[in-house]
Amino acid sequence: MIALILGSGPNVIESQGWPRAPFDRVVAINNAWRVRPDWDDLIFPEDFPDENRPATLSKGQRLIEADRFVPAQNRLGGFVYAGGTMAFTAGYWALDALRPRVMAFLGCDMVYGGSRTHFYGTGTADPLRPDITLRSLEAKSARLMAVAARQGCAVVNLSRAESRLVFPRATPDALTGLRPLAGDPHAVRRALDREQAAGYMAPSGRYWEEAERFDTRVIDEIDALWLRTLASPAEAAV
Repeated sequence: MIALILGSGPNVIESQGWPRAPFDRVVAINNAWRVRPDWDDLIFPEDFPDENRPATLSKGQRLIEADRFVPAQNRLGGFVYAGGTMAFTAGYWALDALRPRVMAFLGCDMVYGGSRTHFYGTGTADPLRPDITLRSLEAKSARLMAVAARQGCAVVNLSRAESRLVFPRATPDALTGLRPLAGDPHAVRRALDREQAAGYMAPSGRYWEEAERFDTRVIDEIDALWLRTLASPAEAAV
């Protein structure tokens, strides 16, 4: 399965001209369901306004709310380690629920500047808020890529713009033969072991309600370990 994951960055509108193939599943985040009508899953947080949700659903479309994505993200590491922004949550949910062999992201670059931060104009940028889970977006994306690789899933970025994601770049017509980047397995093991030792889990998903028990120095140490897992350029997906 190849899953297309759409965020709300300005370049997400590029996907409007793409054919459905080779994508087996289209996962939209928050307002991105407005970009193309053939989405399958819409994932959004508890505070996503009712007026921003689709009024009707087509056959096969479904809404993915906290009761579904919180357990999925917990199974794959939890919010403190995996990152508390919906781009990463969508990735972990898709990895857990869909078992894809490729996850391709667009509109999730999380680089904000100028008057147009989202495809619909100016929106609220989650990664710009003070949040203990978003201190290194690069490390969080390295973690997602490494965890996905352990399940045989390649993770790529279809964006051509500046990005905080460390995923390899790809194009829609070059997804079928992709293989996951293995990275450094010893570095991955060290990062996972350090996470387990710290024990920073928030089963409810509301990690901000107990933020005082999480030491940012430990989180930064773990983020640094994830950055060390990155594969060398010679190991780029083919």
